[in-house]
Amino acid sequence: MLNRNEILQTIAMIDQQHLDVRTITMGISLLDCAHPDVKKCCDRIYDKIVRRAGQLVRVGTEIEAEFGIPIVNKRISVTPIALVAAGCDTENYLPFAEALDRAAQEVGVNFLGGFSALVHKGYTLSDRRLIASIPEVLAKTKLVCSSVNVATTRAGINMDAVAEMGRVIKQTAALTADSGGFGCAKLVVFANAVEDNPFMAGAFHGTGEPECVVNVGVSGPGVVSHALKACQGEPFDVVAETIKRTAFKVTRMGQLVAQEASQRLGVPFGIVDLSLAPTPAVGDSVADILELMGLESVGAPGTTAALALLNDAVKKGGVMASSHVGGLSGAFIPVSEDEGMIRAALNGALCIEKLEAMTCVCSVGLDMIAVPGDVSAETISAIIADEAAIGVVNNKTTAVRIIPAPGKVVGDVVEFGGLLGSAPVMPVRSYSSSDFIARGGRIPAPLHSLRN
Repeated sequence: MLNRNEILQTIAMIDQQHLDVRTITMGISLLDCAHPDVKKCCDRIYDKIVRRAGQLVRVGTEIEAEFGIPIVNKRISVTPIALVAAGCDTENYLPFAEALDRAAQEVGVNFLGGFSALVHKGYTLSDRRLIASIPEVLAKTKLVCSSVNVATTRAGINMDAVAEMGRVIKQTAALTADSGGFGCAKLVVFANAVEDNPFMAGAFHGTGEPECVVNVGVSGPGVVSHALKACQGEPFDVVAETIKRTAFKVTRMGQLVAQEASQRLGVPFGIVDLSLAPTPAVGDSVADILELMGLESVGAPGTTAALALLNDAVKKGGVMASSHVGGLSGAFIPVSEDEGMIRAALNGALCIEKLEAMTCVCSVGLDMIAVPGDVSAETISAIIADEAAIGVVNNKTTAVRIIPAPGKVVGDVVEFGGLLGSAPVMPVRSYSSSDFIARGGRIPAPLHSLRN
């Protein structure tokens, strides 16, 4: 039972501390849409998404109005299209993406994820065709997001796929050069991708998921920041306990929205992803939380330790609030989407190498980072390989969402707008990794992967 003080606290979190439900994401299985004829397959995809998700936006808006809880995004994730399209006799996968895009626009969602392939141990013919089509797809569709899983702890790292994704990212940037390489903001390269992630651009509906499911992603960096202001000078035990209690309240709110949406849509409730997802708004920053722990700037020595504490405390608080915590759940550190990260990058306090170290202890990886447009495909592939290695060895999800901004150099800023914010172009070390990437093959799984 909620008491009066808890209700007032929640109202204050929403009104003053940027608390929101970042997304309601409906996952939809498209496995039954497969058909040898491309047009029939695309028609089935469109019809099923519109039928299943037709009320998603309306229900989200109703819940938002009735409960007074902002729901920023309504999204859809679907079965990886490389699986759905595998039986079609075509090399061009753009029609599948166009069907997804039309359906997403018809139902009114913000984004749709699932133009995806899972190639951590090798390629199918369909995987190759999908990956080859990614640059054109991201240039010609508005709402479709893409992801490729290139590594797992059990399989190791597919270095052929890593090399290919470097080239794909460069091609995507070139085809969307008029928008600063925006297509790359809709593309994620994963290690250990999860099947129930509600956050874009990496969401897809895994093969172990139900026919249709509702997943909710909550957010609350501003709420945690506000709570920590009362802990100035306190030991880290008190800091951790404060974050845990705050994460508990945020997750409870997310579960309420998820259960309500599930009931109204007649779709099973999947998970609450309790990730702290920042925005470019002042006061809604993960970097601010780390600095409240005593760092002059995020990026200073101690940043990784502070982030580890934050990530752990968020998870501990969340799992006490809900028995269905999933997705990624922790703290995101996207550069362009976090006002404090942007500030630190512009000041030179934050570099890619420090961000890579931070990804060892946070939810995902190198996220929404702009680099000079002339950075080579091999260098991008090597960055992906480094991040995949962190995920594989530590048995966690890691990812790379990097934008080689065409025509931009270090010190420039790429404007994306909205929740994607603005990305300062960050320097990349100029030493070559070409021979390393050219080896190909597979980096074997670590010894601790043999756990049967």
